Amino acid sequence: MILPWERWYSTSCCLCCHVRTGTIILGIWYMLINAVVLLILLSALYDPVQYRYHLTSSELGTDIDVMDDANICIATAISLLMILICGMATYGAYKQHAAWIIPFFCYQVFDFALNTLVAISVVVYPNTVQDYLQQLPGTFPYKEDIMSTNNLCLVFAVLLFIGCILSFKAYLIGCVWNCYRYVSGRGTTEVLVYVTTNDTTVLLPPYEEAIAIPPKDPPPQYMGA
Repeated sequence: MILPWERWYSTSCCLCCHVRTGTIILGIWYMLINAVVLLILLSALYDPVQYRYHLTSSELGTDIDVMDDANICIATAISLLMILICGMATYGAYKQHAAWIIPFFCYQVFDFALNTLVAISVVVYPNTVQDYLQQLPGTFPYKEDIMSTNNLCLVFAVLLFIGCILSFKAYLIGCVWNCYRYVSGRGTTEVLVYVTTNDTTVLLPPYEEAIAIPPKDPPPQYMGA
């Protein structure tokens, strides 16, 4: 019997490249994005006036700071952690170490779960979309046009957008999982078992290959006169 997740196992991903190559490209891409975010956060922490990480009261109508030093430090730590996790996945896929890919896969599952909760919240509370639009600054482009749209159409557009994102994220999760299975599978098939006795050392093949070898016929019995 073939398990459900066994049917989706494949060693190729988008653009007909190998899952190892796809995981390496994905890890490098995530590292670049988080590196850019890290540079922006460090620049905002070093010179907050230039990068305006405080919105003025005329834009929000309040005196609440959008991002203070503590929030920037937390975001910086998260960016550093993400760079480390993505670097581990890239190294694990390149050197074929399956354990190094697990943290990146867990992050993908966690991110997918968060986006799913956002989609569920939009379905359960459709008015949250309008509330979110009202909190945007007045200088946000096309804010009035978007808010004048029918609430049902607006919710449908948001759900369609989130659905496309979830589908793409699910595909990337499948690619990383297939890479993990491929790397871990190569690690198990390349294990050689040595049985040492007092006289000699015998090299045994892997278990899968051993059970695949058909047994030899026994020698004919000796027929005495």
